[in-house]
Amino acid sequence: MGKLLEWMPIVKDALHKTAVAANILCLLHVTNVHLFSVVKLVGPSMLPAFNNGNFVLSERITSRSGKVRSGDAVIIRSPEDPTKVVCKRVKGVEGDVVSYVVDPNKSDEQKTVEVPKGHVWIEGDNINNSRDSRQFGAVPYALVESRIFIVDQKEVEIEKKTKKIWKSVDDREEC
Repeated sequence: MGKLLEWMPIVKDALHKTAVAANILCLLHVTNVHLFSVVKLVGPSMLPAFNNGNFVLSERITSRSGKVRSGDAVIIRSPEDPTKVVCKRVKGVEGDVVSYVVDPNKSDEQKTVEVPKGHVWIEGDNINNSRDSRQFGAVPYALVESRIFIVDQKEVEIEKKTKKIWKSVDDREEC
C-alpha cells in the first residue's frame, strides 16, 4: 500500500497533463474543421498571385454562410477527384454571366455561360496551366470549403532578396 501511495501524485500529475493535452488537441481540431485552416499550396495554377509552396490561412465561415463572392480565392474539394482539395479564384456566383477563353493555348475562342443556381464558376489565375470550370463546368457551392484571407509571402520575399543579392554580385563581377 505504501508504494501505491508513492505513485499516486505522479499518476495524478500525468493524468492531469494528458487531459490538458487532449483538450488542446480537441480545440485545434474544432478550429481546423469549423473556423480556420492552414493550407500549403502546390502547383502552378494560381501563379502569379500565389506561388507553389505558399502557406495560406483560410476561413470557413464565409463559405458556410453562403457569402463567397466573385474575386475570392477559395479552397474547394476537387470535382474531378474528391480526395483532393484545390485552390482557385471564384469568377462568378449563381446568376452571373461569365465569359471565358476555351483553350488559351490553342485559340482566342470565347464562350459565355450563366452560372446555375447553387454553383460557382472557378478558374486558376494561370489560365494556361489550370484545370477549372472551363473543363468541368460550374462547381456546386457545397464543394467550396474555405476562403483564403492571409498568404504567407516570406518564402517569396526571401527568394526576391536572394535574386537581388546574386544580381548585385553578378554586376560587381562585370566591373
